[in-house]
Amino acid sequence: MKAWARGGGAPKDAPVVVEGLGLHTASKASVALARARGPVSVVVGGMGTAARDLTVVSTAWRTEVAPLGGEFVLMTVEHMFAALAGLGLHEGVRIDVEGIEIPILDGAALAWCDALTTLGVHPTSPPTRVVRRGTIDIGSSRYEFSPFDGVDVEVSLVLADQRLAPEARWEGASADFRERIAPARTFAFERDIPTILRLGLARHVPATGAVIIREDCVQAAGRPFSSDEPARHKLLDLLGDLYLAGGPPIGRIRAVRPGHTANALALRRARESGLLAHTRA
Repeated sequence: MKAWARGGGAPKDAPVVVEGLGLHTASKASVALARARGPVSVVVGGMGTAARDLTVVSTAWRTEVAPLGGEFVLMTVEHMFAALAGLGLHEGVRIDVEGIEIPILDGAALAWCDALTTLGVHPTSPPTRVVRRGTIDIGSSRYEFSPFDGVDVEVSLVLADQRLAPEARWEGASADFRERIAPARTFAFERDIPTILRLGLARHVPATGAVIIREDCVQAAGRPFSSDEPARHKLLDLLGDLYLAGGPPIGRIRAVRPGHTANALALRRARESGLLAHTRA
């Protein structure tokens, strides 16, 4: 990662530029983060839209989005959006992207937190709320919604591997997100790697930014592995996907066996059935 923070002779409102390679395409990308009025917006190739107006167009091992008009497609947005969600940044940021895939950086969301914090944008409350109790089942995944005067998101992975803690929870505090959730690295089970490679994915995997769970050991470079890190990363991914629906919403969400595909379908059904509602324009 290479980032340029304001300082020295840089203008007060100069952007923070983050550069790196995409996880799946290994293509170079540059992301300029800047202060701006209005809802958080994403601009690619001169075409822009509010982040909450983006539509999920693919969930194959990542979250891929596009505007309703299809002017551009942007891949692997979940970690960047998770940082925005965890820091409570729903307004005041413009994201200019050069490239087709958001850089993987540290394999988590901490690098995005560092860059976004430099902007000095004040957090705002989520524009979405859980308005009634309900449950949505997507295959083997389950999403439980209930009203609550705060943000409370929990995941349960239902794992057979006794080395891994299956649950993680976040109750809306940005400091807690930065300390516990944002550093949780992307992970893969060794048994899934042949499929990922056959699909032409994961072309750039930083050694210190990914955890490989093998039958005989857990491979993690750079810093120690914690048994709940996979659950915390699944929570991170869920927060990034919730951000696309104006969340994480005010309310409680418990997700059992979450994944990008199930997340997108569950959020669509939650909006269509009235479980989730926007509280402001």
